[in-house]
This record gives sequence, C-alpha cells and structure tokens, in this order.
Amino acid sequence: MQYHPIISRLSKKELIRLIEAYQIATQKTIFCSMTDANGVITYANEMFCKTSKYSEEELIGKTHNIVNAGYHPKEYFKEMWDTIASGKPWHGELKNRAKDGTYYWLDSVIVPMKDENDVITNYFSLRMLITEKKQALEDRSKYISELENMLFIISHKMRHSISNILSLITLLEDYANNPDEILKMAGYLKDSALILDGVTSELSGFISTIEQKNKERQQP
Repeated sequence: MQYHPIISRLSKKELIRLIEAYQIATQKTIFCSMTDANGVITYANEMFCKTSKYSEEELIGKTHNIVNAGYHPKEYFKEMWDTIASGKPWHGELKNRAKDGTYYWLDSVIVPMKDENDVITNYFSLRMLITEKKQALEDRSKYISELENMLFIISHKMRHSISNILSLITLLEDYANNPDEILKMAGYLKDSALILDGVTSELSGFISTIEQKNKERQQP
C-alpha cells in the first residue's frame, strides 16, 4: 500500500497526534466503525452511537445487522461483501434502522485492512449521514407520482366531458327546430360544464396542496 508523502515523513509521535486529531474531527460529524474479518464490530464512534441510538457496549460484539433496516436485497450485501473480501474498498448508500425504529441513510465507504502477509484482518468504515438528501428525493418522486396520477384522472374526465359537449352541439344542430330537445340538451351541456368546472377546482386544490407542502419543507 502506498501512503501519502506527508504521512511517510511523519515520526511515530507525529503520526499518533495526527490520528488523534483526525478522530476528534470526525467524532461529531462522521460515522466511524471497525470490524474484525468476520464483520463483528470492534469499534464504534460517538456519531455512530448517537444516530443508531445504541451504546458502544451494545454495538461491540455485534455485526452491522443490528442496524439493518431490511430495505436492501440480499444481493446488495453480497456484492458489498464480495468486493471487500477481495481486498477492494466498497462505496455505496445504506438505509439503516436505529434502536427506536427510526430510519437513516448513510453514504458509506468500507476499506479492508491487511497485515504484513496481505491477509485481511479488519474492515474500517467511514459513513456520512444523507437522510435529508434521500428524503428530498423520495418526496420529489412521491409528488411526481401524485401529479401524474392527478393529470391522468383530470385528462380522462375532461376528454369525456368535452366529447359529450361536442356530441350535444351536433345534436343541437340536428334539432334546431325542436325547443323541447334543445332544452334537454342544454341541461346536458350544463352538466358537462359543471363537471369541467369541478375538474379545474380539483386541479387548483391539488396545486395549492403541493405549494403548501413545499413551503413547510423550506421552513427551518
């Protein structure tokens, strides 16, 4: 393994101080954990414990299955394990479940650590919390789905009403000399117009709901 030139020039004491500074810097913002070669947790930092709601004592000796949300398919974790077991780093997103049942998303990097004989002894993980980013994407997808569904319903209702109006206009032309028939068709036209008015009101209400949700999301 090649090290950064600056690290290579550091003395043992300087390297220890660098590691301590790195640990302090990451403690509050980055998830950090270490496992043995079998994936059993041997270290979990403050951020990991805080977000997962598990104490360090509860995490040590367990695997990361303790926070598995059951969201990802088995193939996803198989690909992860195949990658790190081959000695390569793995990068991906993981949805986890905290002790209290809440969910959180992590952008994760897992790096295999090897001994002098090139045998994997540990796995070192660094993770960034991306829950808000994932929630925003999920909300956007939900809004788009709702909008598509609403537009489909509105389009269907409008096409039906417009088709009725056009047919009635044709009949009006045929019954121009029959007042009773004209009055009857006028009633049908009014009904179709009321349906169209209801559709536009429904669309306006839907748009207002989306705007309100967007305002609520933007509030601190």
